[in-house]
Amino acid sequence: MKTQYTRSQARIVRVLKSLNAAISAQDLYLELKNREQPLGLATVYRSLEALKLQGTVQARTLPTGESLYSLISQDQHHLTCVNCGQSIPIDECPVHNLEERLQQSHRFQVYYHTLEFFGRCYQCQLIDSANS
Repeated sequence: MKTQYTRSQARIVRVLKSLNAAISAQDLYLELKNREQPLGLATVYRSLEALKLQGTVQARTLPTGESLYSLISQDQHHLTCVNCGQSIPIDECPVHNLEERLQQSHRFQVYYHTLEFFGRCYQCQLIDSANS
């Protein structure tokens, strides 16, 4: 069954497909403004929320509180430095089997999952060591 999108949602999906990267709602708003007829920022937020509820878009919240949105294509996992904010994607997924078991045991449809580790990156550790 194909998902039906509003015009605003379809435009957002097109832009997210072309970017192939996570983007904030404000940056998405600017991207839409540069590419085609602009959408209002409130419309962008409403459309992203609706797409998230449909299982089309996933949101990842950074330590700053900002959310990054992307199409659900695969699970995303990161190492995020709480000092400089650098976010390093990791390919390993230690919870993939758990997701499958939870879907079965709880009859819960999982759209995606995220796994994020917070700490300090190597460069920040070096800077801290040099300043000590």
